[in-house]
Amino acid sequence: MTLTAVILLGAFHGINPAMGWLFAVARGLQERSRDLLLQSLPVIALGHLASVALVVAVVSATGSLVTGTALAIGAGVLLVGFGLWHLLARRHFRWVGMRLSLPQLAAWSFLMSSVHGAGLMLLPVLTRMPASHHGHALSGGLLVAGVHTLAMFLTATVVAVVVYEFLGVAVLRRAWFNLDRMWAFALVGAGVLTLVAAV
Repeated sequence: MTLTAVILLGAFHGINPAMGWLFAVARGLQERSRDLLLQSLPVIALGHLASVALVVAVVSATGSLVTGTALAIGAGVLLVGFGLWHLLARRHFRWVGMRLSLPQLAAWSFLMSSVHGAGLMLLPVLTRMPASHHGHALSGGLLVAGVHTLAMFLTATVVAVVVYEFLGVAVLRRAWFNLDRMWAFALVGAGVLTLVAAV
């Protein structure tokens, strides 16, 4: 997986309404405030970054203890399992209300990103990073997380502003595509590819 793939995964997260832009649009429409929408998006991106950075920290910490192959196999199994769980789960994680403070919104974003396995999708990139020096693996992983989150933030901002200004949330009722299912298939596929590359 290359930097291009990291950017494309970030853009995919940005398009996915479950990663926050829909929440930001709803907050903006509820208060009739584009400013509130625009204030929400960086906070959502911060929560997303925290979730992805947590995966980076775990991988860089264990990468120096475990061989690259074993880590890649473990990551592949985790991705396949998490993807299958998403495909087979009947319930979907939901937050309770729309009126959240900005810190609560960041926490919501962290939880949603974690529940959706946002950082897990970067495991194929992270497991191929050199593990010889812990600091190098951590800084490289954080760079990957930052680029990924920036792509997510920019995409989500464009989508949110277009929906807020021109379409409204009603368009989602007519043109809804279940991105969670697509995401689950992508997790399984990435896990399989990671396992194939590891052996």
